Amino acid sequence: MSDLLIAFEEYLSVTKALDALTVSSYLGDLKQLEIHSEKILTKLDTTDVLKFLATFENKRTLNRKLSSINTFFHFCHLQSFTHEKIKIPMAKVPKNLPKYLSYEEILGGLEMIDRTTVKGLRDYALILFLYASGCRISEALSVERADIVDGWLRIRFAKGEKERVVPLAPVATEALTLYLSEQTMASSYLWLNYKGDVLSRISAYKIVKKYLGVSPHVLRHSFASSLIIGGADLRVVQELLGHSSLETTQIYTHIQKQNLADTMNAYHPLR
Repeated sequence: MSDLLIAFEEYLSVTKALDALTVSSYLGDLKQLEIHSEKILTKLDTTDVLKFLATFENKRTLNRKLSSINTFFHFCHLQSFTHEKIKIPMAKVPKNLPKYLSYEEILGGLEMIDRTTVKGLRDYALILFLYASGCRISEALSVERADIVDGWLRIRFAKGEKERVVPLAPVATEALTLYLSEQTMASSYLWLNYKGDVLSRISAYKIVKKYLGVSPHVLRHSFASSLIIGGADLRVVQELLGHSSLETTQIYTHIQKQNLADTMNAYHPLR
């Protein structure tokens, strides 16, 4: 890897505080661009970049590549490595409403769980935990017992390695306490498999899919949607989800509007 890319990697990791997977993705995109154009990165112009981007039909993929490229050239401009400030606008991608479950649908799934076993207590507590905290599944599986104090959850391994603290609903805390009281395997982590190892993402996916028919990430959307429909401030939801930008959280306002429309259609005499 060139000295320039090493410097860019440090910029992403330290200054931008991006996680290792995102940094690797950015560097991979830039190497792909370099191979396609057959030029070193500092010799590229806008035409070279556009030719590379034209090879991607999916707009989401295109925008991901473009984000890497724009960030790189912004870094080069800041460091005076290039005189031209290249910034290409993102392609417009239709916003899809995030899939989410209602509180009643989640309760229906929870009722299917046999809580007479440690495994059942774990599955029940895990689903409630995800819905009560809005955690990403990677964050949830990294939680240790010491991270929960007086009903507050400290999320230390958040995306971008930024720490945040969220309150846990009492019903989720009670379910977790009951599960841990029956869990005899010694570990500082919460979610364990039958061997006493930390539960894998695939296993967590299978648990949620079995009882709710969705992925764990849908519970994160359900958490946010329940708050928005209940009237929570968007910036509070942003903080709880750990979004760095309010724009990311704003997709949930569409759910609020839909909920208002459904209420009007159900109860207004002129429906």
